[in-house]
Amino acid sequence: MLNKDRWKEIIEVLSRNVFRTLATAFGVGWGIFILIILLAAGKGLENGIRADFGDIATNTMFMWSRSTTKAYKGLPKGRRYNFKLEDVQAINDKVPNLRFISPRNQLGGFGGGNNVVRGLKTGAFNVYGDYPEIIKQEPMTITQGRFINHNDIEAKRKVAIIGEGVKNELYDKGEPILGTYIKIQGVNFMVVGSYKKKNNDGDGEEGQKEIFIPFTSFSQAFNMGNNVGWMAITAKDGSSISNLKERIVNVVKENRKIHPEDKRAVGYFDLYEQFNRVESLFGALRWVAYFVGILVLLSGIIGVSNIMLIVIKERTKEIGIRRALGENPWSIKKQILMESIFLTIISGMTGIIFGAAFIYGINAVLDSVGPVDMFVNPSVGIGVVAVALMILIVSGLLAGFIPAQSAIKVRPIEALRTE
Repeated sequence: MLNKDRWKEIIEVLSRNVFRTLATAFGVGWGIFILIILLAAGKGLENGIRADFGDIATNTMFMWSRSTTKAYKGLPKGRRYNFKLEDVQAINDKVPNLRFISPRNQLGGFGGGNNVVRGLKTGAFNVYGDYPEIIKQEPMTITQGRFINHNDIEAKRKVAIIGEGVKNELYDKGEPILGTYIKIQGVNFMVVGSYKKKNNDGDGEEGQKEIFIPFTSFSQAFNMGNNVGWMAITAKDGSSISNLKERIVNVVKENRKIHPEDKRAVGYFDLYEQFNRVESLFGALRWVAYFVGILVLLSGIIGVSNIMLIVIKERTKEIGIRRALGENPWSIKKQILMESIFLTIISGMTGIIFGAAFIYGINAVLDSVGPVDMFVNPSVGIGVVAVALMILIVSGLLAGFIPAQSAIKVRPIEALRTE
């Protein structure tokens, strides 16, 4: 047991040369400080990237049509085609574990915005024909009114949900928007709601300058028939859209008479795959942070071990007397290990405290200057502190092991002869 006398002895040994003890402690504290800062910086970067994804359904792929690059079944190479509503149904029937399939048509985008008119005011905005499920794949906050529902789809209602940016350009400040009409390519739509995008990209001005209308009324108003511009497809939880992607593409190729080996005819973007790459990057960054931090800490531990060896040398006669009086070698070894662990833990905890204070200061600065792209709320969790404490304990044991072994190897008669 570690009794009061042993504690007193530990404090006395470490306080004999205060400057030497503080210099040694600094190495350990600095190593833990660097480890904490590196992990917090990695977490801040991770938070920033995750904020860019926002609440978007990451287990999602987006698919669109392109020109064919191979002739097939009498159809020429370079043929342009469109997805159809029956493709949506075929994917739903033939591919299991899909949660949402949202067909979409669009005015604007790469072709530029469309003139939208309200009274004497006009603006160029992207207009989307969507199903209600898109809000679960591309989350947004409804600030007034409501979003598209299935009654709108079935009745082909000419209703619109506008972004806050659209509202700011077409309406005066404080002017009510619900129940008013906007004209899209000469067709009137009644405004039934407004939204604000949740993700960081959507918080920008352009992300709020979009208009959503029911897919069916879009098709009817703009003569799209049963054409589908592109689709957002989300897999169920527990299933990877990356694993289902090939089957989905093959269904479309079969329906649209596209050569099975035509790799470019169907365009897609696998958000889940990109998200996993980012996750892997964060994992690698955490390992790098631990590796660098532990290397810096190791230099401090070597310093502790060297100092303990010097202490053992200075206490050779004392150890010889204790051995001569019959003290158990394990008791002496335990004393050295306790001194090493105590110095290491106190030094490391000081590094953790200074690291926490530094992180707090960084967050205070970020709060005062506003959000910074790609870097949000750097922090470390209680788990990191627990890991740091375990590293400190193990480091203390390692730092004291060699000096402790050296101490118990001292023969009493030789120690007593030492001046």
